[in-house]
Amino acid sequence: MSATASRPAPPETAGAGRFARPLLGAFLVAAAVDLAGLLAGLDTVHLIAKPLLMLLLAAYAAVRGGPRLLIAALLFGWGGDVFLLADNDLAFLLGMGSFAVGHVCYLTLFGRGRAPAALATGIAYVLVLAVFLVLIWSDLPAELRVPVAGYSLLLTAMAWRAGVLGRYAAAGGALFLLSDALIATGIAEWPRLPAPDFWVMLTYIAAQLLLTLGVLTAGARSGAVGAGAYRGRGIST
Repeated sequence: MSATASRPAPPETAGAGRFARPLLGAFLVAAAVDLAGLLAGLDTVHLIAKPLLMLLLAAYAAVRGGPRLLIAALLFGWGGDVFLLADNDLAFLLGMGSFAVGHVCYLTLFGRGRAPAALATGIAYVLVLAVFLVLIWSDLPAELRVPVAGYSLLLTAMAWRAGVLGRYAAAGGALFLLSDALIATGIAEWPRLPAPDFWVMLTYIAAQLLLTLGVLTAGARSGAVGAGAYRGRGIST
């Protein structure tokens, strides 16, 4: 047995191990309840379950020793979730702004990785964004066109850059883009899938979970413990 293997885990790591799995389980239960409530048309269930999601995921990331920028991104996502529970333009703009700050946190976190993002993927994302905005522009309310375009550009940059942390994060970024595209088509009053809120939340929940797992997995691959796991990749906690 190597000296590293025989060394006892730090107390905070051992303590975190007791809470990580229950927190992830609670997140998955809350997600299942929220999605079931949406399918059943139970608005009260959604109002209760939705605000729990990012709080539980942020707590899971924290006990796993995730970087502060990841936890901040999830908490700003929580803020966006709460604002979007209200059905009015001001709440929508505040929610979009909260998510935008979360994307800045993600971008900053991903930008500190040393791996270059794939240029071909970036070009593909830009083309998809340009075509989508051209198609949807005239159907958006005039006062939301510029905010939606700016937010979409930021989200697309985040989705592209997420790929530097591997397949989990790359898939999470793509699903986040898809989730918000579904919201935008609803605002533009385009034809939608049955139970549209279910699909928005399903892709969003999966996106945030995959982004979180991508960051935590990248930290684990660096071979360090806890928050220090991210320093090996040039990612500050």
